[in-house]
Order: sequence, then structure tokens, then C-alpha cells
Amino acid sequence: MNFETTKDFAKQLDTTDALAHFRDKFWIPTLNSISENNNPSNQDVVYFCGNSLGLQPKATKNYIEQELEDWKNLGVEGHFHGKNPWLSYHRLLTNQTAKIVGAKKNEVVVMNNLTVNLHLLMVSFYRPTQKRFKILMEGGAFPSDQYAVESQVKFHGFLPNDAIVEIQPREGEEILRTEDITKKIEELGDELTLVMFGGINYYTGQFFDLEKITKTAHKVGATAGFDLAHAAGNVPLKLNEWKVDFATWCSYKYLNSGAGGISGVFINEKYADDDSLPRFAGWWGHDEKARFEMKKGFVPMHGAEGWQLSNSQVLPMAAHRASLDIFEEAGFENLRQKSEKLTAYMEFLIEHFNKEQSKINIKIITPKNINDRGCQLSLVFDKQGKEYHKILTKKGVVSDWREPNVIRIAPIPLYNSFMDCYRFYEILKEIAL
Repeated sequence: MNFETTKDFAKQLDTTDALAHFRDKFWIPTLNSISENNNPSNQDVVYFCGNSLGLQPKATKNYIEQELEDWKNLGVEGHFHGKNPWLSYHRLLTNQTAKIVGAKKNEVVVMNNLTVNLHLLMVSFYRPTQKRFKILMEGGAFPSDQYAVESQVKFHGFLPNDAIVEIQPREGEEILRTEDITKKIEELGDELTLVMFGGINYYTGQFFDLEKITKTAHKVGATAGFDLAHAAGNVPLKLNEWKVDFATWCSYKYLNSGAGGISGVFINEKYADDDSLPRFAGWWGHDEKARFEMKKGFVPMHGAEGWQLSNSQVLPMAAHRASLDIFEEAGFENLRQKSEKLTAYMEFLIEHFNKEQSKINIKIITPKNINDRGCQLSLVFDKQGKEYHKILTKKGVVSDWREPNVIRIAPIPLYNSFMDCYRFYEILKEIAL
């Protein structure tokens, strides 16, 4: 599509956007609500920070209040006689979760928080030997992943510098080439036991080729696992088809389920009844038919549910369910189509801005190929990036700063408009004067 740099063109794009009405399903912060100086303007901010915390669906309050009412009126009986019985509440999320990550229903379960789940999964899937003990990660992985992997390696008696291999982009490049990743996997060969990547790198916004990475890992006898914090709800995923071994993700970014929101896990169906895998067991992962017999001897549930530890976190799950219902209504394929167009339009405006003036130059380090990225664009200002981020915030653009020099913006198809992109472009022109 040939984009234009006029306001009328942005308005036209919004007018013809079949998903535009979903914006009204979310609470959009205003300049007044975020301003430190009590800005009297009640204008909506340009919220480009859904890659860090998604906006609140207006329905969230009702979903949570339903469970509060059942708790108030039924007490413990809410587990069995509530409108949405808590005993099986997590299963209300299964079908939609499976669709979002491209899985079968028995391969997913919603539980815990992301890094907790990453540790639980590594208990099962990081099984080092004296010969095969290495883990391959992308250089600059999100710190929590780095810390989790480092501590797991130490727990097994290995030195992180020996066991953890980080692959960096080529000199002068910002993103990793898939051929370099697969080549490194092949080089490590029978020393490699686990490939542990982010699905999308949080800093650059690069969407890795998870299918090729998984296939190459399996070729050398290694396991492939992914942190999908920046991928779930953002890009198309086909975890079952790609034969991924395991994955985990959070729900508070693209899945709009609230700060610290609940996590989800994927465990490939081939492990559904694999008793040889060690795991940390808990009551809720035990065979539900015998759960209340209170006997010794852990017998895991079939599939991913067998990795549960405790009963459902109902209030966070209710918030998550409110968002998943919106995804179901919108249809992920439709959201992806809009996302590609929205981000491409934002990219076009930034590139045009660079041509219009010489005060600021903005480099986009996120891959240009739409198949290699999601919503996020990672911007590097050629000077004073942190100061410009502060100015943008004061002007009503909610984005985030990541050291050492990136401003991340993420036009989200559920609640961002093409006019949001145009307003960002206008504000850039204001601050470049």
C-alpha cells in the first residue's frame, strides 16, 4: 500500500479499519491522568507501551467483580457452585490460550508467573550431563531469563561461563541472522542440551524463526524452549506444528491482563504422559480423580496440567479471561493483518520524518521484514535519546526507554489507531523544530 503523510489519510485509514471499534473496549489514559503538572487536557495519550503493559479492557472490572460476588455470597462453595466454579476455572482459558500459541488443548495451562514457570520447565527440560550441558541463548536476552538460566546452571554444578553460550549479531549489525543461529547450534553439537531463546527479543523487536531453531536443535539432540513474553498475542505462533518442546509467556503485555498478570505454559504433547521427566510436583498437578483422597504418591495429570502446583489464581485469571474474550471476538488473523499495516505505517512516517529535517535522525533497528517482527519498533535517536524520550512523554506519548539507547514503541492493533501513529509523527516534528 502507498502511504501518505497527511492527517486526512490517517483518518481515512481509521474509517476503513474493520477493527477500529475495539479501541472503545479499552480504557485509554489521558494527558491529565499521566501528567506530573496536572495537565488540564483530557485528550487521550498516544499509548505505545503495550509491549510493556497492555491497557485495561473495560470489561475487566465486571469479570473480577463476578468472582468477588461469588466469594462474598458463597465463600468456599464458590469452588463448586459459583457462576464459574473455581475448581476448574483455569480450563475456561484453555481453548483461547491454545489458539493464541498454536497448540492443542492438552499442551497448555495457565498458571503462576513467567519466571516461576521458566524455572519449573527447566527442572524438566534442562537435564545436563558432563558431556552435554550447554545452553544457547541470544545475546542480550531479557535479564530475568539470563538470571534464571544462570541460576539453573549453577544449581546443576556448572559454571555459567562454561555452560551458557550467547550468540551475538555480526559486527555492525543489530539483529541475529537465522543462519548464524542454526550454524552455532550445529557447532555446539553433542555438547548442547538446550536452546533457550526469547520468541521476540525485547530490545530489538526481532521475531526469531522458532521453527528452524527448533528443527536444528532437535537435529543435534537438544531441546528447544522459548520465552514468549513479547510474542504471545503479538505474532502468529504454531508451537505444536513447529514441534517446540516447551514455552512460557506472561499475560500483562500484549494479552492485556494487568500488572503482574498470570502466565501460561506450553508443553509438547509428546511429553503428556512422560513419567521419565522430573518435575516439581504440587497438589493441583496430581490426578484430579484422586486429588481429594489426600494420599501420598504423585500421579500427574495428563498433559500440561500435570505441571501445575497450586489451585487457580482466580482473580488474575478473571482479568486474563476478559482480554482473551476480546481476542476471540476480534480473531487473531484479523489482528495480525492490522498489526502489519499499522506498524508499516508507523515505520513509513518515521522514515519520512528523517527525510524532512536534519535535527534528529531516528534509526529503526527492528527488522524491516514483517515476518521477522511484531508490533514493536525499536528506535535509536542519533543523540540525546533519553532526553527525547522524556520530551515525548511530556507531549503525551507513552513509550519506554531501554538502556543503553532504545525507545520502544508498539502500535497495538486492538486499541491503537492510525491517528495515533500520525500524532506521534506530528509530535516528532514539533520537537525537531
